[in-house]
Amino acid sequence: MEDPISDNIHNGDIEWQPLALTLVEYPKGDWIGKFFAFISLSPFGIGAGFIALILFRRDLHTIAFFCGVLLNEALNILLKHSFCEARPLARGHLYNEYGMPSSHAQFVWFFSIYVLYFVVIRLHHINNNSIISALWRVIIVGGCMTLALLVCIGRVYLHYHTTYQVFIGSLVGCLFATIWFIIVHRIFTPLFPQLVSLKFCEMLMIRDTTLIPNVLWFEYTTSRQEARTRGRKLAALKPTQ
Repeated sequence: MEDPISDNIHNGDIEWQPLALTLVEYPKGDWIGKFFAFISLSPFGIGAGFIALILFRRDLHTIAFFCGVLLNEALNILLKHSFCEARPLARGHLYNEYGMPSSHAQFVWFFSIYVLYFVVIRLHHINNNSIISALWRVIIVGGCMTLALLVCIGRVYLHYHTTYQVFIGSLVGCLFATIWFIIVHRIFTPLFPQLVSLKFCEMLMIRDTTLIPNVLWFEYTTSRQEARTRGRKLAALKPTQ
């Protein structure tokens, strides 16, 4: 039986379509462009981080945050097919999607603004290390904002989007992050205690850390105390010489 795909390959008739999702072009020999090309891949790293957090922490707020990211991407696709505005630079068959609004800008600003709300509202616990805690909050928020600005500059520098397309994407991301955080904080969060008590959530070990003022500090002190307790038990079990 003849294989039509193999015949097309041998005859040179098949047309190969690259997966443009992770393909970023930059001018050859332009180190600034290469830097911005690497920065453009940051949304994929953030997405991988979300999956890792959900698998290992299984916290409802993290899951809700990730659901917001997915809804934000769906909103971007809807807006792109509503505006139908082309990219500033044609790249042949590599990129056949629209450029308005910028999905990268919308993603990073949704992520950054949501993190800002989370740090300001959720991580408000005051302890003896208040200066260090405040410094970490500044570093986290500042790092997210810096990343968002670099991604936006890179999308314009590499001619994937116009300045206006990046601006609209950033604006939509900020607005949707605000709306989604309010929904999660006001509507979903009060339901989390009931959700974690469900048998399905218990089987998946899904937890709710909403009532813990500073989740990072709590997990740090708890794990440190548990490690010390287990260390003393192991030392007590060792036979004396």
